Amino acid sequence: MICVICKHGETQPGRVTVTLERGGMTLVIKNVPARVCDNCGEEYVEEEAAAALFRAADEAAGAGVQVEVRQYVAA
Repeated sequence: MICVICKHGETQPGRVTVTLERGGMTLVIKNVPARVCDNCGEEYVEEEAAAALFRAADEAAGAGVQVEVRQYVAA
């Protein structure tokens, strides 16, 4: 797909690091599958992966986590 940000690059499959902040919690998740623009580097996380990230953030916030780094694990 053509990048909607730069309008010049093509997105390619890749892996990215996503940082989520909620209140006082920071959750970093590495190796998240995404499409990455080969021109500007814009990252597009697929809907299924995004849903898993939000579930992980809910879980971490509920457990009282302040800062945590995790590896992405497909559901």
